[in-house]
Amino acid sequence: MNTASPPLRDPQEPPVTLPVWARAHRSQTPEETAFAAGAALSVLHLALQRPDLPQALLRDRLALAAAEACTVLAGRPERASDLRDALHLLRPGDHPGPAGEVHMAWHEALARPLSPKALAGALPDCSEAEIAGWLAAPSHGLTPPARAAEVIETVLAARPRAEATALILAEAALAEALGWRHAVPVLASELSARDLRRTGADLRHACHLAAVAGADTALRLAADLTRRATRLAAVAPRLRAKGAQPAVDLFLSRDAVSPAALRAYLSDRAARRLCDRLVSLGVVRELTGRDSFRLYGL
Repeated sequence: MNTASPPLRDPQEPPVTLPVWARAHRSQTPEETAFAAGAALSVLHLALQRPDLPQALLRDRLALAAAEACTVLAGRPERASDLRDALHLLRPGDHPGPAGEVHMAWHEALARPLSPKALAGALPDCSEAEIAGWLAAPSHGLTPPARAAEVIETVLAARPRAEATALILAEAALAEALGWRHAVPVLASELSARDLRRTGADLRHACHLAAVAGADTALRLAADLTRRATRLAAVAPRLRAKGAQPAVDLFLSRDAVSPAALRAYLSDRAARRLCDRLVSLGVVRELTGRDSFRLYGL
């Protein structure tokens, strides 16, 4: 009988999933749910400090999920694959369409460090002064998810149909309250249209529940992307093509990469060969299932 002990977890390695006690349930009291949200966000905060986590890639993949959730809220038929195409296959001068604009807004809002100016660049329908005002509402005594709920309520009171804007700014408020340099989507994919019609304590409770579920999702995705990034980094020295390293860096920062996006570093033929090589090595996936207009990612 094998009596060998299981390998010990590195004590410095943050947990990648929430413990059972930290998971909130709708039957819990508002106080219990707020406590669970604080615990969940604390675990996520620790995980985000890992140096081997591809943080830009994590944000970009969560941005796709948040954009998809916003298209559902708007009653539109586009899903993740359509939104990927709208962003990554867009040609100069083309319009991405309404759903593509939502994905682009999330992508740009998360790519830059938090500031009203950066958010205004991602949300061209909002002025920098408006955004600064919405984010500057009093927050004394509020938990970070409750602060996000205040922003959602304030934005939707001013612009009742601007769900995507409200959610982007809510994630910004959450990140700011937690001391994060970039927003990391936690709430957007977990809040329903019914939740967004709530106000006051009911909306705060919904945001606490969403924070627990969203942090759990982000932690699982972070663990998966860290493993995939480690495998890609291990094979990178074996790639002989000139320009391979900056191409690899692009895969580590974007949800999806087209061969055309690699032309700054490689010829068109070399870019396609590199993508095929990375797929054959099992470190990159083809994301579309198509024979043409392909997209690749971890």
